[in-house]
Amino acid sequence: MNKARIIALYLPQFHPIPENDKWWGPGFTEWTNVAKAKPLFRGHVQPRIPADLGFYDLRLAETREQQAMLAREAGIEGFCYYHYWFGGGRQLLERPFNEVVASGKPDFPFCICWANHTWSNKTWNRKSAMQQDSVLMEQTYPGTEDDIAHFNSLLPAFRDPRYMTVDGKLIFVIYDPLKFINIERFIETWRKLAEKNGLPGFHFVGMTPSTLTLRVAADGSRQRVMPNLKSSAKIFKDVLDLGFDSVNSFGKRRGEMLYEGKWKNLAKTILRHVGLPTGSIRYDYERTVCNYFAPEDSWENVYPTILPQWDRTPRVSSWDGVYVNATPEKFEKHIRQALELIKDKSPEHRILFLKSWNEWGEGNYVEPDLQWGHGFLDAIHRAVVE
Repeated sequence: MNKARIIALYLPQFHPIPENDKWWGPGFTEWTNVAKAKPLFRGHVQPRIPADLGFYDLRLAETREQQAMLAREAGIEGFCYYHYWFGGGRQLLERPFNEVVASGKPDFPFCICWANHTWSNKTWNRKSAMQQDSVLMEQTYPGTEDDIAHFNSLLPAFRDPRYMTVDGKLIFVIYDPLKFINIERFIETWRKLAEKNGLPGFHFVGMTPSTLTLRVAADGSRQRVMPNLKSSAKIFKDVLDLGFDSVNSFGKRRGEMLYEGKWKNLAKTILRHVGLPTGSIRYDYERTVCNYFAPEDSWENVYPTILPQWDRTPRVSSWDGVYVNATPEKFEKHIRQALELIKDKSPEHRILFLKSWNEWGEGNYVEPDLQWGHGFLDAIHRAVVE
C-alpha cells in the first residue's frame, strides 16, 4: 500500500473550443501561451517544452491512456478533473472528461473538482499590469433547478466504478467554497439526489488557501481580516461549517509570506491589485514550500496540497511570482514533509492533492519535460511507493 493517496488535479484545457477560438484566435489552447513564454531574468527556464507526450491534444484517446500509464507508474491514485459549469447549463472544456466516462478508458480512477470561478481576460493572458480585466464567462448560481440539472449531467460519472471515494462516498471537490452563493442549499440538494439515485453519497471537499485575508462572519457575510500565519483553524472551520466533509488546504500564500515577510508580501499584493507593476517576484522553491503546511493540516479531515513547481509566466508575464531552484529532489523532500504530517491519519484520509498533473501555463506540472524528463514523477514514486 502507498504511504499516501495522491490525487492529481487535471486541466482539460488542451484542445480547441469555439469560445477560445473567438476570444484568443483559431486553435488556441494552453500550449499557445506555453510555447511563446520568454525568460524574465538570467537562469529563468522558459519556454517549458513537453517531452514524452509532446504538445498533445486531449481529444486523442491515446494521449489520455499515456497520461494514465505515467501517473499509475509514479504512484498517483487518480486524476481530479477540473470541471466548468457556469450555471444555466453552460459548460466549457467538458469533452475530454465526457469521453473518458463514455469510453470507459483509461481504466484509471478519477473524481471531479468543480472550478466554480468566473473566466476573465486574465485567465490565459495579461499584456500589462495596467490591463483591465473583462469577464468572458461569468460563474452564476441560478438556483435549485440548476443544481439538479448539474447533478444529472454528471450522473453517468458518479455511477462509474472508477469514481474515487473516501469512506465509501464519492469525492466531489469545490474550488471556491467561500464565494459560492447558497452553498448550503447546493450540498443539501445533491445529498438528497444521491440518495434518490442510489448513490453512496458524497464526500464534499472544499478547497481553500491555509492563509486568507477573508473570513466568514457569524451572520454568513464575508469580512476582510489580517492573515494569521500561526493557525488555519478558523479558515478550515469556516469551510467545514458550510457543510463540507473535509478541506483541501493550499499553503502557497502562507509559504510566500513566511519567506519574504507578511507585510512586504501584503504590500506587493496591494500594488498588484491596484494595477501597479511590482517587477519580477522570485521565491526560492525549497525555502518557500518548507512553510506550506499549517499545524491544522494534520487534522483528520484536512488534505494538504503538494506543489512541484510554480511559474505563471506563460499566462501573466511577471506579475505573479516565479519559484526558482525547483528540482525533483527538492520536490521529493516536500512530499516527505507532507507524508510525515499525515502519517497518523486513517488510510482513507491520508490524501495529498497534487497541484497539478498538467498545469503547464502555471508551471505546476509533473508530466515529462525536456529539462527534467521523468524527474518529478520519479520523485513521487520514491517518496510514496518505494
